[in-house]
Amino acid sequence: MTAVFSRKDFIATKWFTLEKVIQLVTGVFIVPKIFSALGTVDIGKLKFVESVFGMITPLFFLGLSAICIRELIFNPKRTQLILATAFYLRLISWLLIFIGILIYFSFTDSSPLRGLYLIIAFSYLFKLTDVFEYYLLAKKWTKIIFISKIASLMLIVALQFYGVQNQFDVYYFAKLIVLDMFIQGLIYSVILRYKKLVFFSQWKFSWSYAKTLLKMSFPLIISNGLIMFYITIDELFLKYYHDDHAIGIFATVQFLVIGLSWNIGFSIINALYPSLAESFQDDVTLYKIKIKRLLKIMLLLGVGIGGFYTLFGDVILDTFFTSSYAEAKYPLLIFCWAPLFVFVGMIYEKHLINANDIQKNVYRFILGCVSNLLLCYLLIPIWQVNGAAVAVLASHFISNIVYVFLDTKSRREALSMFQ
Repeated sequence: MTAVFSRKDFIATKWFTLEKVIQLVTGVFIVPKIFSALGTVDIGKLKFVESVFGMITPLFFLGLSAICIRELIFNPKRTQLILATAFYLRLISWLLIFIGILIYFSFTDSSPLRGLYLIIAFSYLFKLTDVFEYYLLAKKWTKIIFISKIASLMLIVALQFYGVQNQFDVYYFAKLIVLDMFIQGLIYSVILRYKKLVFFSQWKFSWSYAKTLLKMSFPLIISNGLIMFYITIDELFLKYYHDDHAIGIFATVQFLVIGLSWNIGFSIINALYPSLAESFQDDVTLYKIKIKRLLKIMLLLGVGIGGFYTLFGDVILDTFFTSSYAEAKYPLLIFCWAPLFVFVGMIYEKHLINANDIQKNVYRFILGCVSNLLLCYLLIPIWQVNGAAVAVLASHFISNIVYVFLDTKSRREALSMFQ
């Protein structure tokens, strides 16, 4: 990888990957204890609330992450304007959504999940500090991101362990989500202010530039909304046809595949994206070589994840989870191959962002959304969680692989990579 990517690129990837590996190690020992302590029903309730919010997270984030990183790389002199405008746009978005949630609950009967909804909604206020990550990623200063996330992780893991030992309820663990986001944001702010990397006194909101950013990010808002919808469809069908227990089982599968392994590939691609953007602007030949190399790495990682859970999935569930989670074995065997397709789609999305062709993201996720909706309707009533796993896996294949070959330009570009 270092033969194509620079030493700075490799260091950025190292810090991102190390963070995910540490999360994996701590997650293996503490998260199953939380799952076991709360049980499948309470975990199902928490994950259902998170899934509902997942469908509106594109309105919280506004698709600004990759767009702002690209703009920071292409226009470094506008750094303060980009960060300030992105921050205030997201603050306005959060205020509107949070007020809307308060109004909704003021006109509805008391819900047993009302408290969870309000806690998770409030936590997104502290996610506004993600705009500092845009800057750090563009500058390839991922060590600061690593320090922030690991410091927060250590404290949260300790508090999670304390909660498990004292058998606290699901609301305690939901509040830790808020604390985690707050700590990360606080560390970012202190470090950037101390090192004088970001000048808050120069932050001014520009309506004209805000419109420009939103215009560029709009396809990503739509495509991210479609992503979250078709990922959440499964939980909605499981809730309708079955119960919170089924959602808890599927949440376990998602934790193992997404939380512990999928995120490693995600972090590598995000860490190397600034390098891809630079090459796209300066050297197209080198850009194609980097894309090809990254594809090979991600395909190997995807096969490794699928193979690992195929061989050891049953042992992991038997060792770290209670017997109530035994039903997760077969869906895990199916869903563990999803990263193989998702990694390809992540790289394809980065290419579309560089080429300013991100409307294709909308088309491919419409295809994925429709296919998952149809498969969920056909499979979940019969096969329950196994059906959900099949539906998600198939929809990922369709949106990340099939679409690339259906689109003429993308098919030509993909085939040229391997000539």
